Amino acid sequence: RMLTRTPSVVAQVFLLLSIVLVIAIAVIQINQQQILSPGLKYGIVFDAGSSRTTVYLYEWPAEKENDTGVVSQTFKCNVKGPGISSYESNPGALAKPFDDCLNKVKERIPVHLHKNTSVYLGATAGMRLLRLQNETAANEVLASIQNYFRAQPFEFRGAQIITGPEEGVYGWITANYLMGNFLERNLWRTWIRPYRKETMGALDLGGASTQISFIPEDSQENFNSTLQVKLYGYNYNVYTHSFQCYGRDEAEKRLLALLLQKSKTSSNVDNPCYPQNYNTTLTMKYLSGSLCTQSLRPENYHPNQLVNFYGTGDPGLCREMVSLLFNFTACRGGENCPFNGIHQPKVRGNFVAFSGFYYTINALNLSGHFSLADFNSSMWFFCSQSWAQLQFMLPKFEELYARSYCFSANFIYYLLIHGYNFDAETWPQIRFQKEVGNSSIAWSLGYMLSLTNMIPAEGKLIQLPLKPSLFAGLLIFLTATALFCLLFLVYLCIVSRNQKNISRVEHVFIPE
Repeated sequence: RMLTRTPSVVAQVFLLLSIVLVIAIAVIQINQQQILSPGLKYGIVFDAGSSRTTVYLYEWPAEKENDTGVVSQTFKCNVKGPGISSYESNPGALAKPFDDCLNKVKERIPVHLHKNTSVYLGATAGMRLLRLQNETAANEVLASIQNYFRAQPFEFRGAQIITGPEEGVYGWITANYLMGNFLERNLWRTWIRPYRKETMGALDLGGASTQISFIPEDSQENFNSTLQVKLYGYNYNVYTHSFQCYGRDEAEKRLLALLLQKSKTSSNVDNPCYPQNYNTTLTMKYLSGSLCTQSLRPENYHPNQLVNFYGTGDPGLCREMVSLLFNFTACRGGENCPFNGIHQPKVRGNFVAFSGFYYTINALNLSGHFSLADFNSSMWFFCSQSWAQLQFMLPKFEELYARSYCFSANFIYYLLIHGYNFDAETWPQIRFQKEVGNSSIAWSLGYMLSLTNMIPAEGKLIQLPLKPSLFAGLLIFLTATALFCLLFLVYLCIVSRNQKNISRVEHVFIPE
């Protein structure tokens, strides 16, 4: 009957309450936990092209999809001044132009993430040419960049000169990623690989090189320029080739040097690709100082000698002169070998043409898809205009580009039709495009996507209702309370039983 007394009742209540609380806290801790995203990661890519440097800021969720980040462009900034290869004689001067863009980038990344944000600089054909021409100067330019970034708050992953095939395949990755050919969201808002969706080919025209990249009909065929790419868990065999000295700027220098070579005088030269009534004076170094024009350099070469060019605006003669920039006899009639002795599989499927391709087509007042006949008529009309008329035709008039659009259009014609073997039937499969949404079609995004394969993913964060230390403390306290109550009740039971036995013994020995 001792169990009915107050201490026993209190102990039973505390025991029951402790057990209930332990179960309740455990259930709440398990069922009410929240799975949080680890947030965003950021990456910065400096696209150091031959004519200028562009800075791209990318972000992606820290957890990945099949080992690759779902990357998006959030900011773009053009660095003032020429490309980094132009600083060969004064590499220390290239740091200051970077500051303006990098300061804008800093404002868009949370300060606590600066030290974990990777920065990459990839230099393309301009630096490839400089390295071939003067390796010491190229190394000094890269060293100056290294020193600049070491003083920045970001994690600098190095400045490198990427190869032509890398530039081509990264552009291919960018184009297909932005077009949704690698990933799409299903009804449940999860990322999946699109069912039976074909990839697109990519055509990139820079200042010093041009690239073509696509998956050929027979991707197993042994072309020297086929690279394997792994993205989101799938492999792609991509044919890619980069033509050095076939970028827009270097190709035009070759044309000017060729016109000078064929001219009767060395100081006054007619240029059928320049608009009528346009005149300009260029140095011999500008024409023949590049590695691309070395073979056209005159014997009595003087870098500072001036050459006057007079625009005649002759579309037919311009096209004829542009054709001389291509070597169509190197293949000797070989199959799948359009020019310069380079073997290329037959083009197939849809293509996107960006960078210099887009800007030239835009100047001709064309966009997207159009027929070859429309291109030719627009090009002929444009090339027939005088310099004064062009100033009213172009939406954005800049002399350096305006004088060269006629050449660029004819160069694009020869490159695509006679170089890559597009024709009137396959030409409309090319889409001339600058960006998708807010993201530029450029090799830098493909570069960033490939690099996310090597950047470790972060696990999802689990947020619990109670902090682990508090949860553990409560469990220990309540478990100890329950054990104490249980031991106390056992003690009361033993005491009660002993008292009963004593009273029974006393009853037996009481005398009558």
